[in-house]
Amino acid sequence: MSTVPRSLADALRAAPDDALAALLRDRPDLLTPVPADLAQLAARAATAPSTARALDRLDRWTLQVLEAACVPPEPFTRATLVGLLRGDGVRPDDVRTAVDRLLGLALLWAAGPDLHVLGAVRDMVGPAPPDLDAAEEVLADPARVRALLAQAPAGVTDLLDQLTWGPPTGSVGNADRSVRAAAASSPVDWLLAHGLLAAADRSTVVLPREVALVLRGGRALAEPQPRPPAVPVSATRDEQLVDRTAGQQALTAVRAVTDLLETWAVDPPGVLRAGGLGVRELRRLATVLDVEEWVAAAHVEVAHAAGLLGRSDDADPVWLPTPRYDLWRSRTTAEQWAELVAAWLTTTRTPGLAGGRDDRDKVVAALGPDLDRLLAPEVRHGTLAVLAGLAPGSVPDADGVVAALAWRHPRRPSRLRADLVRWTLREADLFGLTGLGALTAPGRALAAEGPKAAAQALAPLLPRPLDHVLLQADLTAVAPGPLEADLAHALGLMADVESRGGATVYRFSEPSVRRALDAGRTAADLHALLAAHSRTPVPQPLTYLVDDMARRHGRIRVGTAAAYVRADDEGVLAQLLAERRAGELRLRRLSPTVLAAQAPVDVVLDRLRAMGYAPAAETADGDVLVRRPDARRTPARQPPPRLVGEPPPPGETLLAAAVRALRAGDRASRSPRGRVVAGRAAPTALPRTAAAQTLALLQDAVDDGRPVWIGYADTHGGVTGRVVDPVRLAGGYLTAYDHRHAEVHTFAVHRITGVAELDAS
Repeated sequence: MSTVPRSLADALRAAPDDALAALLRDRPDLLTPVPADLAQLAARAATAPSTARALDRLDRWTLQVLEAACVPPEPFTRATLVGLLRGDGVRPDDVRTAVDRLLGLALLWAAGPDLHVLGAVRDMVGPAPPDLDAAEEVLADPARVRALLAQAPAGVTDLLDQLTWGPPTGSVGNADRSVRAAAASSPVDWLLAHGLLAAADRSTVVLPREVALVLRGGRALAEPQPRPPAVPVSATRDEQLVDRTAGQQALTAVRAVTDLLETWAVDPPGVLRAGGLGVRELRRLATVLDVEEWVAAAHVEVAHAAGLLGRSDDADPVWLPTPRYDLWRSRTTAEQWAELVAAWLTTTRTPGLAGGRDDRDKVVAALGPDLDRLLAPEVRHGTLAVLAGLAPGSVPDADGVVAALAWRHPRRPSRLRADLVRWTLREADLFGLTGLGALTAPGRALAAEGPKAAAQALAPLLPRPLDHVLLQADLTAVAPGPLEADLAHALGLMADVESRGGATVYRFSEPSVRRALDAGRTAADLHALLAAHSRTPVPQPLTYLVDDMARRHGRIRVGTAAAYVRADDEGVLAQLLAERRAGELRLRRLSPTVLAAQAPVDVVLDRLRAMGYAPAAETADGDVLVRRPDARRTPARQPPPRLVGEPPPPGETLLAAAVRALRAGDRASRSPRGRVVAGRAAPTALPRTAAAQTLALLQDAVDDGRPVWIGYADTHGGVTGRVVDPVRLAGGYLTAYDHRHAEVHTFAVHRITGVAELDAS
């Protein structure tokens, strides 16, 4: 026989398991830790902090319905709310849908057809005038209220107009004084005397809700907003053109991140003392990538958020690629892009702040500690959702997107929100989530289904990578489109990018060819690469450049003493000793073919190369030291942590376990000494069963998910009865929910004296 709930806890007990799971999914803070029973869950849901979090998740319309629910006395019905929320464009179904949402969040609870509001909600929402005892007999009759107002003297109407839709309170000296109608000398005195205004305390007067409802014509709100404001569309683009643009933008973004990390693998910038990247280093990177500084900052921050970039552990730390970058580089372009945009979508890092000024008028550094904003992921998700709601090819007005997000989360006002929306729109265009300002197919897939679906949507839009270049007589190579990853990496090792665009121009030089030789390539390797991948004949000047650098490479060897310089050609060393530019190295001859240097190896190598030589580093065994540019990596790094404002949504397994534990805990808490479970009573005598039968009964209970009565021997030989919900039986142990102690416990099977079914009661 069902009973009418008398509290939120009763309402939760009457709710089905899927409704409880939905509540815990939507309010994950209620799960930390898992409440012992449903009464504890109800108490936690009614606390001010948890209620505030739930209110922050409401859109404007649902919040307005909740505000209206605070107007009538309890209990009230859905029909009451429909009447209070009359207005243009408001349908009864709009009210009912919002009420269902509020019931699901446990901000309202139902007792049959009657609805109730949590006390914490009334304290926080609070725009509706409270119930007051003054002149209850008059206020209970709307006709009498209207009749009194018709007799009001001059000035009363103006005062009431200020209180009707605005805050229903006002400040008045000596507000709790006693006033007779005949002695009223002001509009406030007249209203107090007739009970149409009441004193909340000695200095505050308040308009009773009954009077406010009469003045509002029976409506709770002046402007109900059941739907978000329409987002103005500034332009409409061709959908296919938008998607083609997305493919090009996505490819450009992946290439830019790759170039950034390859550049810093060879020549990493230092980490500022306060953390972050120096302004000069960011400007230098923007020049290398041939982009604006905000674009360079966005690429740096996204690479960092994706875990591809980190700081070294040196005494003087630098920014370097992480080992994760090598794994990322092996993936397809679409997968690389998906990993970048997934990191961008969820990170609290805010690249748009880089280069601005903080409250102390100091420049905010990219990669610095001051770029985290909790609101950033919410704005990015919300912006993509707003764009997904527009017709394909629509370019939204930024102010319209800001207004739509304000409707979605009205309790989270922020001066930063408008800036975050604008930064989100331009960064979405940068990464190909939008094209020409309109949402692309990959962007729509990311918003609806996640990174994997977005990668699948992008793949057909990417230009097909090329396996060839066009070599020119001026020591350049032209890539007429995106190159295959291996070719791009090999070409980038032996040539420098001179310009980008629809085609990429690479320039060969002595330093670039030496870089390839330093990385272990031979002249034969370089000739074979050029011959295999050039659609034009290899120019003679380029062949000569490679052969000349290979012939000179390693004639001078530099190793560690402090450093030494070695050459088989004594004349070369004699020439080097005579070089005035080598004076800072303080060279001295140790033998005809060896010079000692008073400088580190790297300094000696750099100085000799600047003088036009082609030295090679060597090991202690005299072998050439092969230096790969990608050898410089940080130790293994996890992606940087993001700020956490709310706990993440729990998984389905955790939800199912939590609901089961709540039900079991509730049964135990409401049963005398935990001896009655789900309407069944434990036997009075402790059970005794054979070992084989004990195992069989326990396994059946695990399989069927039903509680049982067990006898359990403690370490002192005493045997107690326990009502348990078995969860798992393995390795000689039973894992079960113990109703006596309201917790999950592990029982040694050899100590279980017996198992019995619970008797029906």
